[in-house]
Amino acid sequence: MNILIVLAHPKPASFNHAIATCVRDALLAAGHQVTLRDLCAEGFDANFSADELARGNIAPPQVREHADAVLAADGIIVVHPNWWAQPPAILKGWLDRVLRPGEAYRFGTNDKGEGCVIGQLKAKAALVFTTSNTPREAELALYGDPLDNLWKRCIWGFCGIERVERRNFEPVIASTPALREQWLADAALMATTVFA
Repeated sequence: MNILIVLAHPKPASFNHAIATCVRDALLAAGHQVTLRDLCAEGFDANFSADELARGNIAPPQVREHADAVLAADGIIVVHPNWWAQPPAILKGWLDRVLRPGEAYRFGTNDKGEGCVIGQLKAKAALVFTTSNTPREAELALYGDPLDNLWKRCIWGFCGIERVERRNFEPVIASTPALREQWLADAALMATTVFA
C-alpha cells in the first residue's frame, strides 16, 4: 500500500517525531511504500489565500504536490500534538489548502435530491496519533474528546474515508522512557494492523 504520513510538530526531538519515524519504519519493514511529510521542516505555508477560494483556481506548486500525495494514498496517517483541543495551525492550514473541493470531496445530491457531501479520497483507512499532557480522565471529564470527532467525522469521514482510528498518548510530560518505548511499539503495531 501507498501510505502517506503527515507530521505537524515544530521540535525535531519531539515524541511526535519519534512516533512518525517509528511508524514509518514499521510500515516500510512490512513492505509498504511510505512517504513522510514533516510540515514544519518543509516550511509548509499554512496561509489560505483569497485566490485559492476561487472556483477552478490552480494550486500553488507546494499545495499541488501535497494534494497529489493525498489523492494517491491508499492510507493516511497524521501525527500531531493536541494544542487547545485542536491540531497545530500549520496542520489546520494544510487541511484548508490541500483537501481541495472537487478533489478530496464534492457537493452533490443524494437519492432524495437533498444536498450532501461526497467524499472522493481513495484511501480506505486513516490513522491519527495525537499527544497531550492532560491525563485522559481529566481530558474527558473537562473537555470531552473534540479531536476524535474532528478527525473521524469532520475531516476524513467528510472526504470519504470509512475507517478512521485514533490513539492519544498522554500525559507525555510525565511519561518515562520505558513508557514512551511501549507507546512507540503500540503505535507501530496499530499502524501495521490497520494497514495490513
